[in-house]
Amino acid sequence: MDTCTPAAATSRFRTAHDGGRRRRVVLTSHDGFGLGHARRNSRIAAAVRAQDPDAEITLVTGLASEHEWLGADGVRVVRVPAVTKDATGRYTTRDGGDLAVALRERARRFAEVVEEARPDVLLVDRHPLGIGGELRPAVAAARRGGAAVVLGLRDILDEPPVVRAELAGPDWAGAGRFVDEVLVYGAPAICDHVEEYGLPVTPEYCGIVTAPVATPRPLAPPVGGTVLVTAGGGGDGDVVGSVLEAVADTARYDRVVVVRGPAARWSVPAGVDVVAPRDDCTDLYEAASASVQMGGYNSTYEAIVSGLRPLLVPRRAPRREQAIRAGRLACLGLADVLDPGAGPDEVRWLLDRPRLQTGWDLARSGLDVDGAARVAGRVLALAGARSAPVLESAPVLAVAR
Repeated sequence: MDTCTPAAATSRFRTAHDGGRRRRVVLTSHDGFGLGHARRNSRIAAAVRAQDPDAEITLVTGLASEHEWLGADGVRVVRVPAVTKDATGRYTTRDGGDLAVALRERARRFAEVVEEARPDVLLVDRHPLGIGGELRPAVAAARRGGAAVVLGLRDILDEPPVVRAELAGPDWAGAGRFVDEVLVYGAPAICDHVEEYGLPVTPEYCGIVTAPVATPRPLAPPVGGTVLVTAGGGGDGDVVGSVLEAVADTARYDRVVVVRGPAARWSVPAGVDVVAPRDDCTDLYEAASASVQMGGYNSTYEAIVSGLRPLLVPRRAPRREQAIRAGRLACLGLADVLDPGAGPDEVRWLLDRPRLQTGWDLARSGLDVDGAARVAGRVLALAGARSAPVLESAPVLAVAR
């Protein structure tokens, strides 16, 4: 498989632009129930800015909430109607409005952004043409304007049969005429997207897009410290809430701290400290001696790079992405998995095992966590080699080899 090369020095991009215009990059995602997609795109935008401070970056998001990282470093933020999934896995609007109306408005705004920004690179997260084709006009316009269209995919998407059916369905129909390159924010050791999903291209694996690797810390003493419990926004965090009482009863640790999102429906036992939800828990992970959490992409890797071996209680519906990620990270020795129905004895037994790891453990696993810089390097390289306009009907996806 191809692998993204490390990002080149900032001076390389500045030199390439001497006497020319700034590179222009647009990043967009469909945005789901949480912050994950927008947070990942924001980290990529920051990495692009770090390598080329003069780049013009636009981030399109359905998030209505305000966050310090969203729009930081001069990144332009454009809001579109939000979509999310219901309990069955079907897309709906966050405000309960008509989905078709929201998709039409999203299509209009996406196309408008491309017209205004005239990007060199359009980086689309997860769904190449949107969840209902609403990105198709914008992607076609970007191609006609000479932009490179890049699709970014997570390390794990879902069970292979589910993803294969999705790739063969209408939401991916015609994507091969538009997408120039596919980047995977992961590694073949975690998931080979061609072998497992039948992805009709050979993607480039860029490593995990996460916070910078923390400075290695000494292992904690055998007793004491803090257990950090997180469950994202809380709306789908009942799997974590179900084991919280057993976590609180574990005698090994002095303190249990819960980051409890506003949508959480589960109660917190007496004696447990609750802190306000936050966008980035890296500092909390770095101060903890153990973590119990769901298996989402961002939080899981934030815990791992902070030196923890997280105890994962993954969500298993409507997609099995988290459960698959948790199991494979456990096989690499980077995490342990706890079943949502686990009894208190099992919870305590796992928490009594060493929950910290060293930089050597991460290196030995072969997992690359420098993905943001690698994706940024690839995006800037494509932006520097802006192509001539391409007809919509021109096939640009190569057959997997």
